[in-house]
Amino acid sequence: MSSGLSPSESPASEPSASGPLRKGDATRARIIDAATRLAAARGLMAVSLGDVAEAVGLSKSGLFKHFDSKEAMHEAVVQMVVERFVNWILDGAEIQPPGRSRLEGIFDRWLHWAETEWEETGCPIMALSVELDDQPGPLKDLLQGRLREMRRRLVKEFQALRNPPLSEAEAQAAYFQMKSFLLGQSDARRMMGDADTHRAAQAAFQSLLDRTMRPPAQEPPAQEPPA
Repeated sequence: MSSGLSPSESPASEPSASGPLRKGDATRARIIDAATRLAAARGLMAVSLGDVAEAVGLSKSGLFKHFDSKEAMHEAVVQMVVERFVNWILDGAEIQPPGRSRLEGIFDRWLHWAETEWEETGCPIMALSVELDDQPGPLKDLLQGRLREMRRRLVKEFQALRNPPLSEAEAQAAYFQMKSFLLGQSDARRMMGDADTHRAAQAAFQSLLDRTMRPPAQEPPAQEPPA
């Protein structure tokens, strides 16, 4: 199994596709990154403009040049988390061909993202989902819309796992199980302190792929009625 993930890769270290950032853009990026780290540790709604200004060494007036409200900063955090996730996990796994190899790459990268890039707080996508699921409003709508896009993309990856392709319902069920493994691994590692949760999650996912790749059972031929 190979995900195409090198030990030195990190979503935070990916270069900008457009080259070096201008000073103002670089400062804005630092603000969003600091706000995201604070949100992962405390919860998004608990992060104030003052907290972030202190974390990046800016005055409040300096921070207001980039974000004129806490709500605007929170929206930027949600956008950044989703974009980083998509760029590094989903887009990054496209170096593998569609099918099993690509799904293995996605799962491996997702585990690595939660265990390494977000070791102290866990996957921020999952944390934001839990925090915002009972808070109607623009932030929930934004995250929900982006998560639906990601789900559609992953369901298509599962449909390509076998020939004939999985049905929509089969692919949705496989996606649901994959997400359950990731949530379970996070709980076992962070809450329960279990050892070797990475291996256990990988084993569960490999078993899911094995089951899902099996061709559908053939219906036995209809028997002719006795003469």
